Amino acid sequence: MTGALVLFTGMAIGARELSSDLSTIQLLAIRSLIGLVIICILLARSGWSQISTPHLKLHALRNLAQFGGQFSWFYAIAAIPLATVFAIEFTVPIWTAICAALLLGERITARRVFAISCGLIGVLVILRPGAGLIHHAALVMLAGAMSFGMAFTLTKKLATRDSMLCILFWMSAMQLPFSLIPALWQWTPLELKHLPWLLLIGFAGLAAHSCMVRALALADATIVVTLDFMRLPLITLIGWWAYQEPADWYLAAGAALILAANLVNVFEKAPPKA
Repeated sequence: MTGALVLFTGMAIGARELSSDLSTIQLLAIRSLIGLVIICILLARSGWSQISTPHLKLHALRNLAQFGGQFSWFYAIAAIPLATVFAIEFTVPIWTAICAALLLGERITARRVFAISCGLIGVLVILRPGAGLIHHAALVMLAGAMSFGMAFTLTKKLATRDSMLCILFWMSAMQLPFSLIPALWQWTPLELKHLPWLLLIGFAGLAAHSCMVRALALADATIVVTLDFMRLPLITLIGWWAYQEPADWYLAAGAALILAANLVNVFEKAPPKA
């Protein structure tokens, strides 16, 4: 999950840098294409047989949900402050917990309910509903958070049945036509200055999902996604330093609540001392 935190943050920076030149759907198409090339290279070395799976319908459902979340995320990155995007994204544990309970039979303990509630309160402190801060892109991101919750839960289910490369191959292969077909209608010619950021998005997105798949194979979905809260203070500092985005006491208080939620959730899983 530490690897996923760093890589997702890098992908956000790349998306922000490119958002003034390229559309959201074009960014998603290029990201999927780069990811598919990398995965094919890895499969050529390790064997193509592992992409065979009897769970294609489950992969399709997972990738539709994940594509919806990714579109919302990239769209919001271009429109509102990075910290706000990540704060809204951190409602994902709520949707993940509900989906994991319904689809995977995971227990929602009182301690987890407290941790998720604490994290959600932190998000509300940051967004301050009613203070005139709600942007239409924030609502798009909230819908994306729901999609991510479903996608993470289905990834957990697939991680016990198919290999990591299998999951990542079908993610790129299925999501490429989702984005490429509509992107061709509004394609912007690429320039050399775009290349480093495009490579960052393509590599970071694939590597981050690799880390996420591995983490979901090792721990409950609710635990893994709640740990992702750590991205908020990191992206807040980057947004303030690189893009002069405001950081106030509400943001600090919300981040502190989110960090507390992480600690509560992690220590529930810590083994007892001898």
